[in-house]
Amino acid sequence: MSSSKAFLEPLRVRIRRFQFTVGLGFLALILGSIVSVALSQRLLGRVQALPFGYVRFAIGLGVQNLWVLVALPLLCYGAARILELRPLSTALGAALTGQLFLVALQFVQEGIDGWVERGWVILSMEAAVFALGVWLTHRALQRGRRDAAQQAEQAQQRAASRKDEYAEFLREAERAGERSAQRDAQKKEEPGGAPETPPAPEQPAPPPEGPAPEPIEPTTGEPSKTPVV
Repeated sequence: MSSSKAFLEPLRVRIRRFQFTVGLGFLALILGSIVSVALSQRLLGRVQALPFGYVRFAIGLGVQNLWVLVALPLLCYGAARILELRPLSTALGAALTGQLFLVALQFVQEGIDGWVERGWVILSMEAAVFALGVWLTHRALQRGRRDAAQQAEQAQQRAASRKDEYAEFLREAERAGERSAQRDAQKKEEPGGAPETPPAPEQPAPPPEGPAPEPIEPTTGEPSKTPVV
């Protein structure tokens, strides 16, 4: 049972890595195609106004392959900051995924005649652009792994510095506790005098004596005219 798990675990890792690579290629193709269409619509009039045909062709070729020149390197850089990816295999796999999908679409729309009409010059330039995109993706993956390693190292350094600060705080607290204990011990060792008696609580002053009230006769309710002795 353990031998089968040891055999299947690397296979599962490879399958997940392959699926992730294929997903990167499709996502880059979709995002790059959206950007290419929007950009080509804005640049169509300006590009057609250029006097040289090869300049128009070069600009169109670059805009058409934005998915492999821009979108795929950016996606792979972001993925490399999070996951540990192999630069060469990931770059080739993702780029080939998108390119094979485009080739299949072109074959369905134009067939082999469309490739023949293009000529070897255009096909060679497209292959050169594809190779450039693979190289940029490879460099982006390497840069992403390097930046991720630097970020992890900085996080470890910050954690170590915080650990040192916490240890210093604990040492200061221990020293303060020791000094407080020493002061308490010194106070206990010193001879003390007679204990001071607490002061007696003050008695409240008696209320001032006022004039005696005049007696009231029970029959009339008027004050009595008999003088009070």
